[in-house]
Amino acid sequence: MPLRLSHAPTAPAAADTVFILPAGTTELPASAAADLPEAARLYVTRQLAADQKLISLNHYSHQHYFMVAEAKKTPELAAEALRRAGHQLHGHLKTAKVPHLYVHDLTGTGALPLAEGLALTAYQFEGYKTDEKSRRPADLQELTLIGDAVTAEQVRELDGVLRGVFLARDLVNMPYSHLNATQLAQQFGQAGQEVGFHVEVLDLVRIEALRMGGLLAVNQGSPEPPTFTIMEYKPEGATNARPIVLVGKGVVFDTGGLSLKPTPGSMDLMKCDMAGAAVVVGVLAALARNRVPLHVIGLVPATDNRPGGPAVAPGDVITMFSGLTVEVMNTDAEGRLILADALAFAKKYDPELVLDFATLTGSAARAIGIEGIVCMGTAEEEVLTKLKQAGHRTHERLVEFPLWDEYADHIKSSIADINNIGKAEAGAISAGKFLERFTEGYPWVHFDIAGPAFLTAPDSYRGKGGTGTAVRLTVEFLKGRAK
Repeated sequence: MPLRLSHAPTAPAAADTVFILPAGTTELPASAAADLPEAARLYVTRQLAADQKLISLNHYSHQHYFMVAEAKKTPELAAEALRRAGHQLHGHLKTAKVPHLYVHDLTGTGALPLAEGLALTAYQFEGYKTDEKSRRPADLQELTLIGDAVTAEQVRELDGVLRGVFLARDLVNMPYSHLNATQLAQQFGQAGQEVGFHVEVLDLVRIEALRMGGLLAVNQGSPEPPTFTIMEYKPEGATNARPIVLVGKGVVFDTGGLSLKPTPGSMDLMKCDMAGAAVVVGVLAALARNRVPLHVIGLVPATDNRPGGPAVAPGDVITMFSGLTVEVMNTDAEGRLILADALAFAKKYDPELVLDFATLTGSAARAIGIEGIVCMGTAEEEVLTKLKQAGHRTHERLVEFPLWDEYADHIKSSIADINNIGKAEAGAISAGKFLERFTEGYPWVHFDIAGPAFLTAPDSYRGKGGTGTAVRLTVEFLKGRAK
């Protein structure tokens, strides 16, 4: 079960509590020292004077922690420092086996980011181990934020966003043996039923009837059928007359097809190639939980990519849902093929904005690493500015790449409308340029999350494995747009 968040006016006596102290604090404030014996007050004061940022007191019946916020250049960086401090604090809570922590914020702004860092760190994928010791749930089960510095509504909203992130992480961490395209669609259906959005799943027959040539081509070598899932969250009082459409790459496992990937270090990580799809359902779940007044549609084309039987071959030409022809020069550039069909399909909704999410290119990861998300698109500068601002607030930062006309030359084909792969240089951009050909008629932004979507080593509160990257960013952006 995920960590629970709640709000209360005060903490009970002898409760495990963390006090968040303002940056530069050298003396213990009276509100944090009221219940402390004199010797304990003196100890904490000495530690503060020695510039200690995290001080712990073991009262045997309960624990007290004193955390000093860091002074940073911007409020966004200060919030990120508190998220990371939450990760650090979690190590102490784990050692002390604290089940329920109260957060007493004396800064006015620190409770939510600290709780966010704690909760994201506390996440653990249940997995499939049969040994009872290995399956033991985490000790920390609940966080209660107390006082007037934060409201119950803010806590409920953060809890809704975090549950969206946890859902995305769970899906990315699930192996292909438990999450083929059909099972992924079933997970979407369960999420919709739980939080309140509509789910429709198109099967192979309907996908063939729609002539989604990209999705069908990628699926040709697989023994499992593809799915195309349409999720719709349409609350009463939605503030947008035309929907926002989210598109997610749902390649549940990617061998590279006939352009086979090497392993280890590449193919063995490819259960994460549906992280874009996980973002879409995570965002929709968070919006529905928090009753954000925005009409949003999610589209997920899903399949695995295998080299079996009649698999699409390099040099083949396919006809996409939009009618464009594509020369498939590399079957490992499959994500853009299924995304392109979904992007063309999105036009039927007359959307005011389309956002797509995909672990699309190694080029994006090589360009900026795991520290950020590559984006590009045709939306107005105001939209991109607001997305970047949301990225800074959530520390899921965006780096915008250009879509200059010259990059269209990278995907020219001598026998079809376009190639599915560009030159060795600017691979993330040529992939974006490919997608752009299918976005006529609406503003669009593409997010290449290949770097941060799945981590092979722990990284602070993002952890190891699926990170749920882009869920918090997108919810933050859409929340602002709803206003």
